[in-house]
Parts: sequence; structure tokens; C-alpha cells
Amino acid sequence: MSRNLLTASGLKRPVFLFLLLFVAVSCSPKQAARPVREGIAIEGLIASLKNISALESVMALEYEKGENTMTGEAFLNISGKELNLRVYYMGFLAGEVKEKEGVIESTPKLDRNKKTLLTDGLRSSFFWWNIAEYTIEEEDDEYILRNDFRKIVIDKKMFLPLLQVIEMPDGEKLTVYYDSPVAQSEPELWYQSSLRIEYRRSVVKAKIKSFLPVR
Repeated sequence: MSRNLLTASGLKRPVFLFLLLFVAVSCSPKQAARPVREGIAIEGLIASLKNISALESVMALEYEKGENTMTGEAFLNISGKELNLRVYYMGFLAGEVKEKEGVIESTPKLDRNKKTLLTDGLRSSFFWWNIAEYTIEEEDDEYILRNDFRKIVIDKKMFLPLLQVIEMPDGEKLTVYYDSPVAQSEPELWYQSSLRIEYRRSVVKAKIKSFLPVR
């Protein structure tokens, strides 16, 4: 059963994405040879990414719960403390979520799970490098960043995230899967264009069409 991402009962679930560096320019992504960043210190990469203060992104969203699938086009503007997500269906604004300093407003109203997905989920997916007091484990092909409630798996050659698991305050786990790296050409800027976010028994899939990082 397929319908628009937002219904009268509330905005249906988030979507995610990631980006990797070097300046604030927005271009259409295109496929290219995958980056190889061997020899670069992961600590240096994270320090550089922390200079990014905000992001804008356009994406296609798909929300799954049980047998229901809901779709929409979304525009996201997000920073460390603020978020604005607008979801469109057939060119018309179907819903909006705003967060500022932890206060969330939405049209239509959202339940707690949807709020978690569309605020904490999106912010953690985009700003994955904002992890505090972490340790680094090194395996053959991956770095694993970890603290008391968060785990991030990073591809060692591409320096792009593959997986993120966050233990939420309610004890449930929010999981983000990253895939399909693409590059913007002006300048070289790599990010994962495919996101899958899971929380409780709901899933949000996102296909990133464009984004603009702001320093």
C-alpha cells in the first residue's frame, strides 16, 4: 500500500544522509571512482568535519511500517541546534517539522517515535562526526568509533560511514545504514547518497539528491 509520506495522523518517518568535506558548494552528484584516503588520520578528518556548522539537502523519502509504504520529496535545513524539514507530495507541501533548542513543532502533529526519527535520527545521521569522548578501534578495513551510547563504523579507504548505532534514552536502538557513495565535482566532495534508518519497528529510506554543507 503506497501513499504520501504525511497523513492526517502525522508525519511519517525520517531519512538520512551523510557527507564528507571540503567546501560549501552545491552541485548535482555524479558517479565517480570511489575515493581512497589511506594514510589520512581519522582524527584529522573528524576535526575538519566539525567545522561544518549547517547542511541543506534535497532527498526522496520512503517510510515503511508494516505493510504500509509512504513516499515524499523533502527539503532539509539542519544545524547543531536547529532543524527544518519540509515534505512535499505531488509538488504540494504536505508537512513540516521544526526543532529549535530541543523544542519540536510539527504540522501535522507527530507521535514520539516519529519525532525521534525526524529530529534525533536525521541530526545524528548528518552530523555523525559530532561524537564526544570516543575511542577508536582499528580493524582490517574499518575504523570503529565508540562511546558509552554510540557506535560508528567507517570505511578505512573511503573515510565514509557505513553504519551507526545509537542507544536512545528509552533503551531502544536507532540504527543508520549508509551506502552508494557519490561525488560532487566542484570541488571534490564525497557523501553517502543512500540511507536506511531503523527505529523500533519502522524504517525510513532516503535517496540524497543534493546537499550544501556550510562552514
